[in-house]
Amino acid sequence: MGIPGFSRTCPECGNVSAENRPTQEKFHCVSCGHSTHADTVGALNGLRAGLVRRDANPV
Repeated sequence: MGIPGFSRTCPECGNVSAENRPTQEKFHCVSCGHSTHADTVGALNGLRAGLVRRDANPV
């Protein structure tokens, strides 16, 4: 189970829409047209969120 919205948020423009996921494996941003595998989008968004959190709470 992933974090809600990660695989529906465009890593290029930030648009969040259920329509960005036409199928379980495909991602196509309805705003900017960015297209890739949905798992790649979820991984990129998760990485970015982790880096933001790390930078906000340095050890």
